[in-house]
Amino acid sequence: VNGFVCLHLQENLIGTLLAIFGNLLVSISVSIQKYSHVTLAGTKDPRAFYRTKTWWCGLVLTVLGEAANFVSYAFAPLSLIAPLNAVSVIASSILGFIFLREKWKPKEFLKRYVLSFLGCILTVAGTYLFATFGPNYHQKLTAENIVKQVVGWPFLLYVFLEIIAFCLLLYFYKQRNANHLVVILLLVALLGSVTVITVKAVAGMLVLSVQGTMQLNYPIFYVMFVCMVTTVVFQATFLSQATHLYDSSMIACVNYILSTSFAIVAGAIFYLEFNHEDILHICMFLLGCFSCFLGVFLITKNRKRLKAFEPYVTMDMSQGNEGIPTIHDKGWRAVQPDYNGSFSYGALVNNDSVAPATLPELDHDQLAVTPSPTAAPYSSADLKND
Repeated sequence: VNGFVCLHLQENLIGTLLAIFGNLLVSISVSIQKYSHVTLAGTKDPRAFYRTKTWWCGLVLTVLGEAANFVSYAFAPLSLIAPLNAVSVIASSILGFIFLREKWKPKEFLKRYVLSFLGCILTVAGTYLFATFGPNYHQKLTAENIVKQVVGWPFLLYVFLEIIAFCLLLYFYKQRNANHLVVILLLVALLGSVTVITVKAVAGMLVLSVQGTMQLNYPIFYVMFVCMVTTVVFQATFLSQATHLYDSSMIACVNYILSTSFAIVAGAIFYLEFNHEDILHICMFLLGCFSCFLGVFLITKNRKRLKAFEPYVTMDMSQGNEGIPTIHDKGWRAVQPDYNGSFSYGALVNNDSVAPATLPELDHDQLAVTPSPTAAPYSSADLKND
């Protein structure tokens, strides 16, 4: 018994480390690709982004990170791997702070980043809790065991309820134009619960096949693979629609909370991950998840929203031979006007609500005077002298 427990702990450790490593690689890759795009825009490089080495380096890191996340599902329980996406949020927050290189006064710095630091502390503490008290139940992911779980009544009831909920949400989203963020991300989370089940099944059967127990000749492997690809595609579609309507920080927070919750429920129902756990371990695991949810909320809530850039062009810039500068040009000290939501240009402000000023009425003799184009304009003093 002790040997099996040690083996399960080792598998949990391998899966956890692979998931943490994969999430870190994905965060680093995203930052590298963003850096590639910003560099191209700042240097006016005519090359496409896919012709730069930094962008390809980011793509390779993305593939390696997702591969590590995929393999991690074969070793550790589903309920332990799903909440570890918080590592990606922490890493993205730290890397964003490093790449921005903003200079703040001490008071502004504390006001700006104290919530982010508190969120990182809560997320790290929550990660430690659910990793320590997470489920330790393992079963071999053979084709026979997966088929047995698929035809079991708990999973069939779960899928039936999930299909009903998905159809209702899709009806309100498409027919009633309920474009609320929670509605869209609930659709993503329902699909994601199926995705993580199929990902763990496919990854487990692939690992067993590599170890010598061939599982690829069973039809259930290809059924799970098709379901995995299909649900991933539809998830990406709904997430793309959400990004056109809402802020990315809000999407990241709500999507993490909903997707993680549904993934834990799916693991508990399909893989029976909490059957051999006591109440204390389950409560501490849920406390760790709640701490991660709160930490991610604080991190994403405090992210700075970027304002749309309005080009500010002066007449001397347009007449010069150097061309119109951009915000990335060094030495350009022109002041960028603040964006206030109006259709103002330059330093002018849209004051439509202000009553127009009345012009003074001039005498007939003053109107008869027509200055020549080369003459100096009349001043108010000249008009009084006349």
